[in-house]
Amino acid sequence: MNSPRALVLTAGLGTRLQPLTYARAKGAVPVNGEPLVRRVAAWLAASGLRDQIFNLHHHPESIASVLGDGSDLGVRVRYSWEDPVLGSAGGPRHALPLLVDGGARRFLIVNGDTLTNVDLQRIIVDHDGSGALVTMALIPNPAPLKYGGVTVSAEGYVTAFTLPGAESRTYHFIGVQVVDASVFADLPDGVRTESVGSVYPKLMASDPHSVRAFLTDATFRDIGTPADCLRTSLELAEIEGSHLRGKDPRIALDAVVERSALWDDVAVGAGARLTECVVGDGAVIPEGAVFERCAIVAADGHAPHAADRTEGALLIRPFQSGASTR
Repeated sequence: MNSPRALVLTAGLGTRLQPLTYARAKGAVPVNGEPLVRRVAAWLAASGLRDQIFNLHHHPESIASVLGDGSDLGVRVRYSWEDPVLGSAGGPRHALPLLVDGGARRFLIVNGDTLTNVDLQRIIVDHDGSGALVTMALIPNPAPLKYGGVTVSAEGYVTAFTLPGAESRTYHFIGVQVVDASVFADLPDGVRTESVGSVYPKLMASDPHSVRAFLTDATFRDIGTPADCLRTSLELAEIEGSHLRGKDPRIALDAVVERSALWDDVAVGAGARLTECVVGDGAVIPEGAVFERCAIVAADGHAPHAADRTEGALLIRPFQSGASTR
């Protein structure tokens, strides 16, 4: 079986991950010290998918600088530039020339903001044997109030997409799918279009067997919000060893840093205390400052969001109420 190419969706603005995405694209955010896109690229490579395309828009240099051409990971990396962001269907349409040159007809699409260990070869085989145009990897919905859902027929085909809070039993899409190029080929290039919100429901209406469910017990780790990012980093630190401090940290001897992730060039002053925080590149925590359960970045002229506050040269956003890092 020829391994298909993979498109990793990394063009988004990372709105839910703000303020951490003010300086980096979401895909460049470190997760236990390793940028998310490098984790995804290495995982794809381990399953034999060595021809990878990443779409770019927001802070593209932050992704390109950590991936390059992929040679150090043993893969071929190419980029699809978007301006403006083209969405979950418009992005694949724009990248089609890179995905199908040489005659390829099906490829993987992987969301660039989640980590999973779904068996890629099994989902490819399942897709190829089903005749479906799209095959989506699904797990039982772990948080129906937080995540939208997917309903599945007894035959194993997707029947509908639901909003968070739906009372019926649903599954959760974990960001991996195999698609036929024809799904996107007729879309206009350069026009924002969504897959679940537009293209896939139309496919399902014309053929109820067009979108297949690949049900799995794979792991799913979200990087969607600062609290999600920290929780996933802490989970991986337990497995991999802790790499929660980036390059050139400057931490005073009497400062306390507990269950927190520090990015590059962070300074923590004397007597300061950080508990369950994520601190972005170049932030300087003043002497004696105390922060708990929040994302902290250098303000750098960014206007604070309604949920933010500024303290000197720092912009701080508390984690959402109820968000857990344990």
